[in-house]
Formats: sequence, structure tokens, C-alpha cells
Amino acid sequence: MTEWRERAMEFDEAPYAYEYATLFDLISLARGKKNALIVALDHITDAGNMGALLRSAEVVGATGVLIPNKRAAPVNAAVYRTSAGAVEYLKIAREANLANALKRLKSEGFWIAGATEQAKQTIWQAPLEGRLVLVMGAEDTGLARLTREVCDFEVKLPVRGFTQSLNVAQAFTAIAYEWLRRTM
Repeated sequence: MTEWRERAMEFDEAPYAYEYATLFDLISLARGKKNALIVALDHITDAGNMGALLRSAEVVGATGVLIPNKRAAPVNAAVYRTSAGAVEYLKIAREANLANALKRLKSEGFWIAGATEQAKQTIWQAPLEGRLVLVMGAEDTGLARLTREVCDFEVKLPVRGFTQSLNVAQAFTAIAYEWLRRTM
């Protein structure tokens, strides 16, 4: 049995208490790096989506994840399990105001990219390299207006079929791998 599965079984017996990082921690981890990915989750409330996003973020080498204090899935045993233990290797920061946190990241030299079906450019056209914050919105409501206004640009996945979008975790994974491809 893998180590993360053994740890997940421990959480069934006792409450899981995740120690959140701060925005400053994420900025410090990215300092001096030419390529750094921070993932901002705008009201992702489903534990399954949250865990899958965290797993993909860790696999591509994201610096960390930023979530709002409210209207966001907490890092709990279900998220731990779905992330396959990735939460142990990934810094996750919570902030009261996501738009203000994004402005701070901008001042630290990050580009802010919002993922939305309404974007004009696809991930192949957008500048997805370097120091990037990729903002993913809730599946039902998308990016909040204030969050969207902070974004430097918006991106979407190209689609060929009739279904217009992927699940948020799947969409994040596709976009994150494009960032990884460009920064390797």
C-alpha cells in the first residue's frame, strides 16, 4: 500500500488538520525563480475537484495554491485522499480577499491568467510561461467579476466537440501541462 493511502487511513480515525501557508510563503518560494506557477482557485467548493486540482498542481511542479477563506473547499481528509497525498508536498495559502492577493502577486512580477470559456485566446496563443498565476473558477459560476478584472489576460481550451468545457480539474491539468511544456 502506498504511503499516502496509509496516511489517508489515519485520517479516518482522527480529524485531519492542514496547516495553511500564507501568501508571503508562496511569494518567498517563488522568489528568484524564472518560472513559477501559482494556482488560484476562485470558489472551488467541491472536495473532489479541489483534490484533483491539487494533485495536478503538485505533479507539474507548481509553487503553491491560493484559495479564498470563504466559499472554498477546505483541505480535509477527502481532499487529501483525492489529491493522492499531494497536499503534503504543496503549499496552500488562504486569503480573505482573492482579488487583493492577486494584485500583490502582480506586484511581485507574476502575470495573472484567468481561465474562462469567454476568453478570446486559446492556451496555444497565450503567454503561458515564466512567473504565472493561473486562476480557475467554479464550474457553475466561473471567475468572479472582481477576480476577472485583476487578470492580465484570459485563456481557454480549444474545443472541437459539442460539449463546450471540461471539468475544472481536467481543464486545469491541460492548461498546467502547457505551462510545464513551455518552461521545461
